[in-house]
Amino acid sequence: MLNQFLWVIYPYLCVAIFVIGHIARYQYDQFSWTAKSSEFIEKKRLKWGSLLFHLGIIPVAAGHFVGLVIPASWLEGIGVNNHLYHIGAVYIGSLFGFMVLIGMILLTFRRVSIKNIRRLSSASDMVVNFFLLVIICMGLYSTLVTNAISPDFDYRQTISIWFRHLFTFNPNASLMTNVPWSFKLHIFLGFSIFALWPFTRLVHVWSVPLTYASRSYIIYRKNKARS
Repeated sequence: MLNQFLWVIYPYLCVAIFVIGHIARYQYDQFSWTAKSSEFIEKKRLKWGSLLFHLGIIPVAAGHFVGLVIPASWLEGIGVNNHLYHIGAVYIGSLFGFMVLIGMILLTFRRVSIKNIRRLSSASDMVVNFFLLVIICMGLYSTLVTNAISPDFDYRQTISIWFRHLFTFNPNASLMTNVPWSFKLHIFLGFSIFALWPFTRLVHVWSVPLTYASRSYIIYRKNKARS
């Protein structure tokens, strides 16, 4: 029953909360749809932390997509065999993973160590920061440590198949039975952050300023005081 809840019921529950929560927040609470920038308090650590995190998270997300969504046979069909795939996943994936980790550490340390930023932070801000830190750490641990300890384990033959079956509404929880605990925790926390997403500052991800580069300049004119 626990296996069925964790790998069938819980993922669908998190996705439902993710979708309904975003719709409800956009409908009834658009005023809070913001990243609540604290740049005016401190800039240096924000700049480097944000830069490393955002530059790293895009290729990390792309790597997860390739590993989970695209079947191994499809990649082999275009010449990417298992050896080449794992070189990319371990070495390139770890490089960007450490970029994300360093960025997240800088952002989290900044939030908890600077008094004014800490005061401006809500409970959800703290929860999201530490959730992301643990998720990133578990992802790197799974990639570098678990894969080295259990070289015979291939997540593309277990986790990836289970994940794709979620989209066809035919998930098989038994595929997750022998998955190492680090991968399980990484996945569980990953779905949990999706459930928290609509109630936190993470919603700013969907507010990409696509029209920023083409918008008109703002003209400032000095108003000279009349004598």
